[in-house]
Formats: sequence, C-alpha cells, structure tokens
Amino acid sequence: MQYRRFGRTDLSMPVFSCGGMRYQYKWQDVPGWQISRDSQINLENTIRRAIDVGICHIETARGYGTSELQLGRILPTLPRDQIIVQTKISPTENPKDFRQTLETSLNHLRLESVDLLGLHGINTPELLQQSVRPGGCLDVAKSFQRQGRVRFIGFSTHAPTSVILDAIATNQFDYVNLHWYYINQSNWAAIEAATRHDMGVFIISPSDKGGMLYKPSPKLVDLCYPLSPMVFNDLFCLSHPQVHTLSVGASCPTDFDEHLKAVALLDQAKHILPPILNKLEQEAIATLGEEWYHTWHVGLPTPDRTPGGLNIWTILWLRNLALAYDMVDYARTRYNMLGNAGHWLPGAKADRVNQLDLSSCLAASPHADKIPTLLAEADRLLGGQSVQRLSQQ
Repeated sequence: MQYRRFGRTDLSMPVFSCGGMRYQYKWQDVPGWQISRDSQINLENTIRRAIDVGICHIETARGYGTSELQLGRILPTLPRDQIIVQTKISPTENPKDFRQTLETSLNHLRLESVDLLGLHGINTPELLQQSVRPGGCLDVAKSFQRQGRVRFIGFSTHAPTSVILDAIATNQFDYVNLHWYYINQSNWAAIEAATRHDMGVFIISPSDKGGMLYKPSPKLVDLCYPLSPMVFNDLFCLSHPQVHTLSVGASCPTDFDEHLKAVALLDQAKHILPPILNKLEQEAIATLGEEWYHTWHVGLPTPDRTPGGLNIWTILWLRNLALAYDMVDYARTRYNMLGNAGHWLPGAKADRVNQLDLSSCLAASPHADKIPTLLAEADRLLGGQSVQRLSQQ
C-alpha cells in the first residue's frame, strides 16, 4: 500500500479507503439482535482484509443504516493507533438534532473518538449556511473536537463546483469528500482550491459513480486495454498528487483485489496512461464530433435557471458517455435518478422537453439551436423507470 499526507490533518492516508455503505445489513436502523450473523461475519472479514492489505482508513456515515452499529462490534477490537475512522453526519436546521445524531454515531461505533468527522452532503448554499452559521452544525462539531471526541472536521458533497468552492473558502474544514474521476473532471477547480488550503482530498465512489466500472461495456474495456477500466480510473485519479485517497465501497473481502493492482503501477502512471487517454479522447471525438467534444458544456444553465428544472448539463453528459463509450447502463441509471434524488442529484429529466421553450436559458451556449433535439434524443435513449438512491431503497 502507498500512503499520502492527508492535508493539514497530517494523517498518513492509504491511497484507498474502505467505504462503509455496501457491506451493511440494512439501509435502515434495526436493533442489533436483528443483524444476521452472515452479514456481520462478512463485514468483519472485509475490514480485516482491508487492514491486511494496508487500507487502514475505515469510512462510514450515520446515513448508512446499520453500518456504524456493525462496525462498533469490530473497531474496538483493533489497535486504535493503527486505524483511521471517519463517520459523517448530515447538517440540520436545528443544531440540537445534529448533536444528538453525532452522539448516536459515537455510541454505535463504540469509540472514544473518531479521527475524521464529515458534515455529510453539503450540496446546496442553504445546507452550507446551516453548517457554518454561528451556532450551527460546524460549531457543534467543534465542541466535540474540543472535548477530544473528534480530531478533524471536513465535509462531503455532491454539490455544484461553485458551492464546493464556497465551502472551501470558509477555511473551516480540514478535508473534503467529493466526486472527481475520468468521466467527470468538472470539480478539478475545487481540488485545486482544497490543495491551496492544505485540505485532505478524498474521492467519493470512483468505481460506481465513476462509471459502474465493475461491469464495464465491452467498448470501454477495449479502450482501456491493457488495464481494466477500474484500474485505469484508479491510476488516472491517483496520478494527480492533489488526490490523497479513493473510496472502495467494498461489499465483500475480494472487492479490493482489482483496485490493488493500481498500487503497483503508480510509479509507471506517466508512461501507462497517455496511450489510453488518447484512445478515449479520439473515440469520443470520432463519435461526438470535435467541436461538440470540446464545447458541449459551455454556457449551460443550472437546473434552477432552466424551464421545467431540467438538468441539461447532466443529461448531455450522460448522452455523451452512452454514445462514445457504450456506457448505456450507467447513463440510464443516473438519468432515471433525476427528479427522484433531491439535492443529491438535482433537476428533472427531459421527458417533457418538447413542451418547453429553452431559447432564453441557452442563449450563452454555442449549441443552443440543437440542444433541445439532443435532450429529446437522450430521453428516448435513456428514459425508463425511476431509480432511487441506495439509501432510499
């Protein structure tokens, strides 16, 4: 395993982290006696496997159902100075609710303290304000920090880059969990800002939200050869020293195996990656057209400034992936979450685009004349039954 300094926390962070949202028994809280023995054994074997290969960072959240409760049965048995434990709590309008939830998390984990506490899902300006206002959730977190029950405080986010930049600019957070990977590099400005503030940078879900790379399309497999798409994406992310760790949402002990192949290749990344990057770019240009490839995102409005609340950026991005790399399953899954995932994936699908006048909101786009047609095309390609986030299921 390789390790990187996790920003101003000075923690020695493994380049892979063990994410805790896929091995738990239930997405809902249940009494401990209801947790199946098989589920608990699998979780504990997964944690032991992580530690055996040097993945000492265990990450979870209050919103991950029984994850904390189950981790509380194994974490206290491990050498405390050899593991880094992170949990996350969603900000609330009433900071008393945040305090109570944080107490629940610490009780479930059965630890005197956690190394990292993340404010979970600062996805909107309103949630940022709830967090950082005087007497808000961040002040509650800092009170736990003064008591020695929390070492460092960060935030996780699915927000637009502008909101992430605003959160980083407060200089109140030690680290950030955010989305950034090969197929979506739009948050690079936020990573650069975090680096300037000496914050730890944790990449959320690089293999799932980063393209469902555990079941890639044959075309993507060919384009990433001689690496698997998963190893390529890991290597791409970790080839940037500003990135400190990638989450592996392991559901069982063997889920680490493919990712670990990237560790041995890190020193060769500058030689291995360019041919693959070139193949991916040239295929996208050949499929989508060079002008569209380079400028499709220019001048697009946010959902709150779009008739019908359409998330035009996301819809066109998913269409690009489906056409260029045959990532239809991934694109359909993400597309059909629109309108059903709240601030975690805001905006609506394009199923009613023919009823909307988008001319004003697209005035800054060089492709304004054809985007409505492309949105309708994307809906025909990707539309279907609504999809929920895992935590809603």
